[in-house]
Amino acid sequence: MLSRTGRAPRRLLTRLALPVVAALALTACGGDGGSANGGGSGAAGGGHEVKHARGTAKVPAAPKRVVTLEPVQLDTSVALGVVPVGAAVLNETAGVPPYLGKKAAGIKTVGTVQEPNIEKIAALKPDLILGTEARHSALYERLTSVAPTVFMASQTDPWTENVQLVARALGDEKGAGKLLAGYQARCAEVAGKHGTKGRTAQLVRPRDGVLTLYGPTSFAGSTLECAGFTTPERNWENSISVDVSPERVREARADLVVVTAADVKAADAVPDAIRDNAKTFPAPHVVDQSFWISGVGPLGGMAVLDDIDRILTSSK
Repeated sequence: MLSRTGRAPRRLLTRLALPVVAALALTACGGDGGSANGGGSGAAGGGHEVKHARGTAKVPAAPKRVVTLEPVQLDTSVALGVVPVGAAVLNETAGVPPYLGKKAAGIKTVGTVQEPNIEKIAALKPDLILGTEARHSALYERLTSVAPTVFMASQTDPWTENVQLVARALGDEKGAGKLLAGYQARCAEVAGKHGTKGRTAQLVRPRDGVLTLYGPTSFAGSTLECAGFTTPERNWENSISVDVSPERVREARADLVVVTAADVKAADAVPDAIRDNAKTFPAPHVVDQSFWISGVGPLGGMAVLDDIDRILTSSK
């Protein structure tokens, strides 16, 4: 969800010019080098095959040392009880999102989602790496030299489908089914409790002098719709979101307007463009971007639904 277009970023190799030989030395792993998806500690012995964006990978039956390169992979792994040994994060200073709880606090960071650090990944001796074709395609061969690697196609694909792919790689499809069923049940509960049918909702993310409006195919947008709201109609330009200038802020008009912020208590969390249009936005609600934007997955979805419930309860 972090890339609105799903395009792969520019020249990831610039900072990651670590030779494959060095990465292999760091892994200190055994494994069957002739496996369908690289060497690494998870390639040998019993396992199962997983079809993914790059073909088919043989992965361990029950991976123990997983490295994730996307928020949805991190969230889903933790939700399924497989806490990764390493994760690429959106911001290395912020680290692993706190909404994931204490069990995730010790996860090592391995660079950013945009630029994972192969040397750090190899040092953790993973038995499974989860990445994304749209972002990490240039790194695929290097990653497979470290451990079996499974790629989802894009971070902009329906997040529930990516949850199911992660679960297949972890050997726990039933677990994913239970998580997604729980999410759907919570959606229905919030919708019924607050009578959201027929009401509109718009998520707004202020950044870099523009306002990013998230559509119905985005993670948070789809969760608002799951909870009974409708996203105001517009041309989403085949993307999960669109940017508008502050002068066009009224395009974000909706019955429920939520504004993301890194610090929900900050005095400037609501941008001036929205503050100065109080008639259009009489009651904007500030929400935590660490799970509304970054928390893609079953745990993040439940956190967003809890927030929607809180907002609507406090608004009565």
